[in-house]
Amino acid sequence: MFDKKVTLQPYADMSAHMEGFEVVSAQLGGDGCVYVLLINHAPERTKGMFVPSALKEPYTYKVLIIEDNYMEAVVIEDQHFNYHYIQPLRNQLLLVGARCSYYGVGKYDLNAKVCNYKGETVREFLLGDGIQSVQVTEKGTIWTSYFDEGVFGNNGWGNPIGAQGLLAWDENGNKIYEDHTSDIADCYALNVVTEQEVWFYYYTDFLLGRISGGTAQAKVTFINPNIAGSAGFCTDGYHFLFDGGYGKHEAFILKKNEQQGCLSAGHTIHFLNEHAEPLQPRTRDFRENRLLFSEGSRLYQVAIEQLV
Repeated sequence: MFDKKVTLQPYADMSAHMEGFEVVSAQLGGDGCVYVLLINHAPERTKGMFVPSALKEPYTYKVLIIEDNYMEAVVIEDQHFNYHYIQPLRNQLLLVGARCSYYGVGKYDLNAKVCNYKGETVREFLLGDGIQSVQVTEKGTIWTSYFDEGVFGNNGWGNPIGAQGLLAWDENGNKIYEDHTSDIADCYALNVVTEQEVWFYYYTDFLLGRISGGTAQAKVTFINPNIAGSAGFCTDGYHFLFDGGYGKHEAFILKKNEQQGCLSAGHTIHFLNEHAEPLQPRTRDFRENRLLFSEGSRLYQVAIEQLV
Protein backbone atom coordinates (compact mmCIF):
# COMPACT_ATOMS: atom_id res chain seq x y z
CA MET A 1 0.00 0.00 0.00
CA PHE A 2 1.34 3.45 -0.90
CA ASP A 3 0.26 7.02 -0.12
CA LYS A 4 -0.93 9.56 -2.68
CA LYS A 5 -1.84 13.23 -2.27
CA VAL A 6 -4.59 14.72 -4.44
CA THR A 7 -5.24 18.46 -4.67
CA LEU A 8 -8.87 19.52 -5.19
CA GLN A 9 -10.15 22.80 -6.58
CA PRO A 10 -13.39 24.34 -5.22
CA TYR A 11 -16.53 23.16 -6.97
CA ALA A 12 -18.66 26.03 -5.66
CA ASP A 13 -18.41 29.00 -3.29
CA MET A 14 -21.47 29.53 -1.10
CA SER A 15 -20.29 32.75 0.59
CA ALA A 16 -22.97 34.90 -1.10
CA HIS A 17 -25.66 32.85 0.71
CA MET A 18 -23.97 32.23 4.05
CA GLU A 19 -24.18 35.54 5.90
CA GLY A 20 -26.02 34.73 9.13
CA PHE A 21 -26.12 31.01 8.30
CA GLU A 22 -23.94 27.95 8.85
CA VAL A 23 -23.73 24.60 7.10
CA VAL A 24 -25.67 21.68 8.59
CA SER A 25 -25.02 19.20 5.79
CA ALA A 26 -24.06 19.05 2.12
CA GLN A 27 -25.32 16.08 0.12
CA LEU A 28 -25.31 14.71 -3.39
CA GLY A 29 -28.73 14.10 -4.90
CA GLY A 30 -29.75 11.25 -7.15
CA ASP A 31 -30.29 13.88 -9.87
CA GLY A 32 -26.59 14.80 -9.88
CA CYS A 33 -27.08 18.15 -8.13
CA VAL A 34 -25.59 19.18 -4.79
CA TYR A 35 -27.96 20.09 -1.93
CA VAL A 36 -26.75 22.10 1.06
CA LEU A 37 -28.78 22.61 4.24
CA LEU A 38 -28.02 25.81 6.15
CA ILE A 39 -29.43 27.06 9.46
CA ASN A 40 -29.38 30.56 10.94
CA HIS A 41 -27.64 29.25 14.07
CA ALA A 42 -26.94 25.76 15.38
CA PRO A 43 -29.26 24.55 18.19
CA GLU A 44 -27.55 23.90 21.50
CA ARG A 45 -27.13 20.28 22.51
CA THR A 46 -29.06 19.07 25.57
CA LYS A 47 -26.63 18.82 28.52
CA GLY A 48 -23.93 19.68 26.02
CA MET A 49 -24.14 16.19 24.51
CA PHE A 50 -27.50 15.19 23.05
CA VAL A 51 -28.96 16.44 19.80
CA PRO A 52 -32.48 17.81 20.46
CA SER A 53 -35.34 16.99 18.12
CA ALA A 54 -37.89 19.69 18.95
CA LEU A 55 -36.55 23.26 19.13
CA LYS A 56 -37.59 25.79 21.76
CA GLU A 57 -37.51 28.75 19.38
CA PRO A 58 -38.18 29.19 15.66
CA TYR A 59 -35.27 28.66 13.28
CA THR A 60 -34.76 29.51 9.64
CA TYR A 61 -33.30 26.99 7.22
CA LYS A 62 -31.94 27.69 3.77
CA VAL A 63 -31.47 25.05 1.09
CA LEU A 64 -28.96 25.64 -1.69
CA ILE A 65 -29.42 23.65 -4.91
CA ILE A 66 -26.22 23.66 -6.95
CA GLU A 67 -25.65 22.40 -10.46
CA ASP A 68 -22.43 23.38 -12.22
CA ASN A 69 -22.38 27.22 -12.13
CA TYR A 70 -26.06 27.59 -11.15
CA MET A 71 -27.07 28.07 -7.50
CA GLU A 72 -30.64 28.46 -6.23
CA ALA A 73 -31.70 29.20 -2.65
CA VAL A 74 -34.94 28.10 -0.95
CA VAL A 75 -35.70 29.69 2.45
CA ILE A 76 -37.78 27.71 4.96
CA GLU A 77 -38.80 29.92 7.89
CA ASP A 78 -40.34 29.50 11.33
CA GLN A 79 -39.27 25.90 11.91
CA HIS A 80 -39.39 24.17 15.31
CA PHE A 81 -37.67 20.90 14.42
CA ASN A 82 -33.99 20.05 14.20
CA TYR A 83 -33.25 18.86 10.65
CA HIS A 84 -29.94 17.36 9.56
CA TYR A 85 -30.38 15.98 6.03
CA ILE A 86 -31.62 17.38 2.74
CA GLN A 87 -32.50 15.45 -0.42
CA PRO A 88 -34.52 16.07 -3.58
CA LEU A 89 -37.80 14.16 -3.63
CA ARG A 90 -39.09 14.23 -7.20
CA ASN A 91 -39.89 17.95 -7.70
CA GLN A 92 -39.86 18.77 -3.97
CA LEU A 93 -37.40 18.85 -1.06
CA LEU A 94 -37.11 16.36 1.80
CA LEU A 95 -35.74 17.51 5.16
CA VAL A 96 -35.03 14.83 7.77
CA GLY A 97 -34.06 15.07 11.43
CA ALA A 98 -31.71 12.43 12.81
CA ARG A 99 -33.54 12.25 16.14
CA CYS A 100 -37.19 11.98 17.12
CA SER A 101 -38.94 11.05 20.36
CA TYR A 102 -41.77 8.68 21.27
CA TYR A 103 -44.15 10.04 23.92
CA GLY A 104 -46.86 7.36 24.06
CA VAL A 105 -49.35 5.53 21.87
CA GLY A 106 -49.86 7.59 18.72
CA LYS A 107 -47.68 10.40 20.06
CA TYR A 108 -44.27 10.93 18.48
CA ASP A 109 -42.25 13.45 16.51
CA LEU A 110 -42.61 13.49 12.74
CA ASN A 111 -39.00 13.91 11.65
CA ALA A 112 -39.45 14.09 7.87
CA LYS A 113 -40.79 17.21 6.16
CA VAL A 114 -41.53 17.61 2.45
CA CYS A 115 -41.42 21.20 1.19
CA ASN A 116 -42.03 22.81 -2.17
CA TYR A 117 -39.57 25.24 -3.74
CA LYS A 118 -41.36 28.15 -2.11
CA GLY A 119 -40.39 26.77 1.31
CA GLU A 120 -43.95 25.71 2.15
CA THR A 121 -44.67 22.46 3.98
CA VAL A 122 -46.44 19.85 1.83
CA ARG A 123 -46.55 16.94 4.28
CA GLU A 124 -44.75 15.41 7.28
CA PHE A 125 -44.20 11.80 8.35
CA LEU A 126 -42.12 9.53 10.60
CA LEU A 127 -38.84 7.91 9.57
CA GLY A 128 -37.68 6.81 13.02
CA ASP A 129 -35.03 7.84 15.53
CA GLY A 130 -31.27 7.48 15.20
CA ILE A 131 -30.89 8.09 11.47
CA GLN A 132 -27.32 7.86 10.20
CA SER A 133 -27.92 8.54 6.49
CA VAL A 134 -30.71 9.52 4.09
CA GLN A 135 -30.51 9.11 0.31
CA VAL A 136 -33.38 9.33 -2.18
CA THR A 137 -33.57 7.84 -5.67
CA GLU A 138 -34.72 9.81 -8.70
CA LYS A 139 -38.00 7.86 -8.59
CA GLY A 140 -38.64 8.93 -4.99
CA THR A 141 -37.59 5.88 -2.95
CA ILE A 142 -36.25 7.08 0.41
CA TRP A 143 -33.44 4.99 1.93
CA THR A 144 -32.57 5.45 5.62
CA SER A 145 -29.80 3.83 7.65
CA TYR A 146 -29.59 3.89 11.45
CA PHE A 147 -26.90 4.12 14.10
CA ASP A 148 -26.96 2.06 17.29
CA GLU A 149 -29.51 4.15 19.21
CA GLY A 150 -31.90 3.89 16.27
CA VAL A 151 -31.40 0.11 16.12
CA PHE A 152 -31.63 -0.71 19.85
CA GLY A 153 -33.90 2.14 20.97
CA ASN A 154 -33.70 5.44 22.83
CA ASN A 155 -35.77 8.60 23.23
CA GLY A 156 -38.76 6.52 24.39
CA TRP A 157 -38.68 4.02 21.50
CA GLY A 158 -39.08 0.57 23.04
CA ASN A 159 -39.69 -0.92 19.59
CA PRO A 160 -37.53 1.31 17.39
CA ILE A 161 -38.48 1.94 13.77
CA GLY A 162 -34.87 1.34 12.67
CA ALA A 163 -34.39 -1.99 14.47
CA GLN A 164 -33.18 -3.68 11.25
CA GLY A 165 -30.66 -0.94 10.58
CA LEU A 166 -31.61 -0.24 6.94
CA LEU A 167 -35.04 0.64 5.52
CA ALA A 168 -36.65 2.05 2.38
CA TRP A 169 -39.85 4.13 2.13
CA ASP A 170 -42.07 5.52 -0.57
CA GLU A 171 -42.40 9.29 -1.01
CA ASN A 172 -45.29 9.41 1.50
CA GLY A 173 -43.39 7.64 4.28
CA ASN A 174 -44.80 4.13 3.84
CA LYS A 175 -42.20 1.43 4.56
CA ILE A 176 -41.47 -0.71 1.49
CA TYR A 177 -38.28 -2.55 2.52
CA GLU A 178 -36.20 -3.43 5.55
CA ASP A 179 -33.03 -5.50 5.76
CA HIS A 180 -33.34 -8.99 7.25
CA THR A 181 -30.12 -10.48 5.88
CA SER A 182 -27.56 -8.59 7.98
CA ASP A 183 -26.95 -8.34 11.71
CA ILE A 184 -26.70 -4.54 11.76
CA ALA A 185 -25.86 -2.91 15.08
CA ASP A 186 -24.84 0.35 13.41
CA CYS A 187 -25.07 1.04 9.68
CA TYR A 188 -21.93 3.12 9.22
CA ALA A 189 -22.35 3.91 5.53
CA LEU A 190 -24.96 3.97 2.76
CA ASN A 191 -24.60 4.55 -0.98
CA VAL A 192 -27.74 4.54 -3.12
CA VAL A 193 -26.50 4.27 -6.71
CA THR A 194 -29.78 3.63 -8.55
CA GLU A 195 -33.23 2.20 -7.94
CA GLN A 196 -31.70 -1.22 -8.64
CA GLU A 197 -28.37 -0.88 -6.82
CA VAL A 198 -27.86 0.07 -3.16
CA TRP A 199 -24.69 -0.50 -1.12
CA PHE A 200 -24.23 -0.40 2.67
CA TYR A 201 -21.49 -1.10 5.22
CA TYR A 202 -22.14 -1.97 8.84
CA TYR A 203 -20.93 -2.82 12.31
CA THR A 204 -20.31 -5.38 13.77
CA ASP A 205 -19.35 -7.57 10.79
CA PHE A 206 -17.69 -4.77 8.78
CA LEU A 207 -19.13 -6.26 5.60
CA LEU A 208 -20.05 -4.39 2.44
CA GLY A 209 -23.57 -5.32 1.31
CA ARG A 210 -25.07 -4.84 -2.14
CA ILE A 211 -28.84 -4.83 -2.68
CA SER A 212 -29.86 -5.49 -6.28
CA GLY A 213 -33.24 -5.97 -7.92
CA GLY A 214 -35.04 -3.09 -6.25
CA THR A 215 -37.13 -3.20 -3.08
CA ALA A 216 -39.69 -5.68 -4.45
CA GLN A 217 -37.21 -8.40 -5.46
CA ALA A 218 -34.19 -7.49 -3.39
CA LYS A 219 -31.16 -9.76 -3.48
CA VAL A 220 -28.35 -9.07 -1.01
CA THR A 221 -24.74 -10.13 -1.54
CA PHE A 222 -21.67 -9.36 0.54
CA ILE A 223 -17.98 -8.48 0.17
CA ASN A 224 -15.45 -8.32 2.98
CA PRO A 225 -13.50 -5.08 2.32
CA ASN A 226 -11.04 -5.82 5.16
CA ILE A 227 -11.43 -2.39 6.68
CA ALA A 228 -12.76 -1.62 10.17
CA GLY A 229 -14.88 1.36 11.07
CA SER A 230 -15.14 3.14 7.72
CA ALA A 231 -17.63 6.01 7.84
CA GLY A 232 -18.40 6.13 4.11
CA PHE A 233 -17.53 4.93 0.63
CA CYS A 234 -18.25 5.59 -3.02
CA THR A 235 -17.95 3.21 -5.96
CA ASP A 236 -18.10 2.91 -9.72
CA GLY A 237 -18.86 -0.81 -9.31
CA TYR A 238 -15.23 -1.88 -9.71
CA HIS A 239 -13.28 0.66 -7.62
CA PHE A 240 -14.20 1.54 -4.03
CA LEU A 241 -13.02 4.67 -2.22
CA PHE A 242 -13.41 4.19 1.55
CA ASP A 243 -13.06 6.51 4.49
CA GLY A 244 -9.93 5.22 6.26
CA GLY A 245 -11.75 3.72 9.24
CA TYR A 246 -11.18 3.91 12.99
CA GLY A 247 -8.59 6.55 13.86
CA LYS A 248 -7.92 7.28 10.17
CA HIS A 249 -10.98 9.21 9.04
CA GLU A 250 -8.85 11.99 7.53
CA ALA A 251 -7.41 9.51 4.98
CA PHE A 252 -9.07 7.45 2.26
CA ILE A 253 -8.35 4.02 0.82
CA LEU A 254 -8.89 3.20 -2.86
CA LYS A 255 -9.49 -0.51 -3.54
CA LYS A 256 -10.35 -2.59 -6.60
CA ASN A 257 -12.65 -5.57 -6.97
CA GLU A 258 -9.96 -7.68 -8.66
CA GLN A 259 -11.57 -11.00 -7.87
CA GLN A 260 -15.29 -11.51 -7.38
CA GLY A 261 -16.09 -10.85 -3.74
CA CYS A 262 -12.53 -9.84 -2.86
CA LEU A 263 -11.08 -6.31 -2.83
CA SER A 264 -7.43 -5.42 -3.27
CA ALA A 265 -5.29 -4.05 -0.43
CA GLY A 266 -5.51 -0.67 -2.14
CA HIS A 267 -3.61 2.53 -1.51
CA THR A 268 -4.11 5.55 0.73
CA ILE A 269 -5.18 8.96 -0.56
CA HIS A 270 -4.95 12.28 1.28
CA PHE A 271 -6.95 15.19 -0.13
CA LEU A 272 -5.57 18.74 -0.17
CA ASN A 273 -7.36 22.03 -0.84
CA GLU A 274 -6.34 24.53 -3.53
CA HIS A 275 -3.66 25.90 -1.21
CA ALA A 276 -2.02 22.46 -0.97
CA GLU A 277 -3.12 22.22 2.67
CA PRO A 278 -4.80 19.12 4.13
CA LEU A 279 -8.53 19.38 3.54
CA GLN A 280 -10.38 19.75 6.85
CA PRO A 281 -14.03 19.39 5.87
CA ARG A 282 -16.98 20.25 8.08
CA THR A 283 -19.10 17.69 6.23
CA ARG A 284 -18.59 14.82 3.78
CA ASP A 285 -20.99 12.88 1.60
CA PHE A 286 -20.55 9.75 -0.52
CA ARG A 287 -22.92 9.00 -3.40
CA GLU A 288 -22.50 6.75 -6.43
CA ASN A 289 -18.90 7.31 -7.64
CA ARG A 290 -18.48 10.77 -6.04
CA LEU A 291 -17.26 12.24 -2.78
CA LEU A 292 -18.36 15.72 -1.67
CA PHE A 293 -16.68 17.92 0.97
CA SER A 294 -17.70 21.23 2.52
CA GLU A 295 -14.98 23.38 4.10
CA GLY A 296 -16.00 26.86 5.21
CA SER A 297 -18.02 28.39 2.38
CA ARG A 298 -16.54 26.16 -0.29
CA LEU A 299 -17.54 22.82 -1.72
CA TYR A 300 -15.12 20.29 -3.20
CA GLN A 301 -15.94 17.09 -5.02
CA VAL A 302 -14.03 14.27 -6.66
CA ALA A 303 -15.08 11.28 -8.76
CA ILE A 304 -13.37 7.91 -8.67
CA GLU A 305 -12.34 8.15 -12.33
CA GLN A 306 -10.19 11.16 -11.41
CA LEU A 307 -8.19 8.97 -9.03
CA VAL A 308 -7.52 5.86 -11.09
